[in-house]
Amino acid sequence: MSGPIVHGGGITAAAAEFGGRPEDWLDLSTGINPCPVKLPEIPQSAWYRLPDRYLLNSAVEAARHYYRSGLFSPLPVPGTQSVIQLLPRLVAPGSRVAVVSPTYGEYEKAFRSAGCEVDTVSGLDGIGDGTMLAVAVNPNNPTARLHDRDSLIRLHEALKARGGYLVVDEAFGDIEREESLVPLAGELSNLIIFRSFGKFFGLAGLRLGFVIAKDSIRAKFEDWLGPWAVSGPALSIATALLRSDPAPIAARIAERNAGLVAVLEAAGLAVTGNAALFTLVEDKRAADLYRHLCRHHILVRRFDYAPHWLRFGLGPDRSADRRLAAALESFDA
Repeated sequence: MSGPIVHGGGITAAAAEFGGRPEDWLDLSTGINPCPVKLPEIPQSAWYRLPDRYLLNSAVEAARHYYRSGLFSPLPVPGTQSVIQLLPRLVAPGSRVAVVSPTYGEYEKAFRSAGCEVDTVSGLDGIGDGTMLAVAVNPNNPTARLHDRDSLIRLHEALKARGGYLVVDEAFGDIEREESLVPLAGELSNLIIFRSFGKFFGLAGLRLGFVIAKDSIRAKFEDWLGPWAVSGPALSIATALLRSDPAPIAARIAERNAGLVAVLEAAGLAVTGNAALFTLVEDKRAADLYRHLCRHHILVRRFDYAPHWLRFGLGPDRSADRRLAAALESFDA
């Protein structure tokens, strides 16, 4: 894998190709809550001071409670992408790693760029004996596949026995709370869990995530990131929102997801994967449908490795659902 990976959210590029102002497009290309929460009040000091220990500790304690990490202190990081880049440092050069695929493409790219031998496997049972680090996104993006906890635990034990690591990316795990491995992290010493803050709360521009792992692993990431890795305003916002009730946010996401699925099914599209924040459709007309939607200034996510797939994110309201429904109704291919 070489060159930049095309991700969702490319409204500016889509508008340049298909016309219209970027602000007039309906962006359904990401897996981000389109109904962002109301921002809490941010102390003025968070803007003009470097983030001090009190502010950091407050965010960590709020995250510990929210993610149910027990004795483990979640490490705030400037988006999980920042620590994906650091993962190859955990293993020796040339080590064999496995990425359960298809999934978020930056994992494979980071390891290949570091000179690791990368196996892209279709399931946990495809991870070989020589693997020193394995990555599983749970629930997976873009397929919405969920790996059961017992299988992940068995994989962790096998990797740990040879000094290896298991990385579980729970970026979309705020809804599937009972499937999270975080409450068991204290018993799984070579487990590393990534959590995303911005997807669930609808604040992806904040660039905030958390790493949950034993102290020795956490300390490595903290050292590699350097001081003041996360801004004071981000820490302040995280502290307030992680202490709030997530139930109304989850209910709103569920309502938006139901609206999206209803539109897709009414259009006769085959939903093959459904997570809270996105839905995967498989259709042999996907390429034509993608262009048709773009001509209606609606952007969805396409995949070069799976030309029959389209991923639909959530619309912010019922008018967005109606706009998508009208565009789909006019599709004839």
